[in-house]
Amino acid sequence: MADVSNGKIRIRLVRSTIGALPNQRATIRSLGLRKINSVVEQEVNGAIMGMVKTVSHLVKVEKIN
Repeated sequence: MADVSNGKIRIRLVRSTIGALPNQRATIRSLGLRKINSVVEQEVNGAIMGMVKTVSHLVKVEKIN
């Protein structure tokens, strides 16, 4: 997971949600991700970082300048 304090992050879904727990599937959907390799850009805040931590094994996160 990228270490960022403010700004934006790019989140990419890199693993399937098949076999994931229902709350993890819901978290992926609420982040705006649907299919594998789909990408969203989100503002960094506590809620978003908590969601990313919940599904860190399914996503790849990188900092945007």
